[in-house]
Amino acid sequence: MENQYCKVGSVSPMINSSKEISFLECQYQSFMDKATSKKYSDSKLAEFFELKASKIQKIIQTLTH
Repeated sequence: MENQYCKVGSVSPMINSSKEISFLECQYQSFMDKATSKKYSDSKLAEFFELKASKIQKIIQTLTH
């Protein structure tokens, strides 16, 4: 068996942009749901999730225009 090496944290680009947008929309919705569920119990965590969601939303907007 040959040794295989990989870089930890390496990323590979998604080829199909419609799949990429769909994936990002799912991620956006997931972060918004988490933010809503934590809004009253942990406001700092909710702000973190909202920030992540807004960054994803900006990426989606640049991909669709």
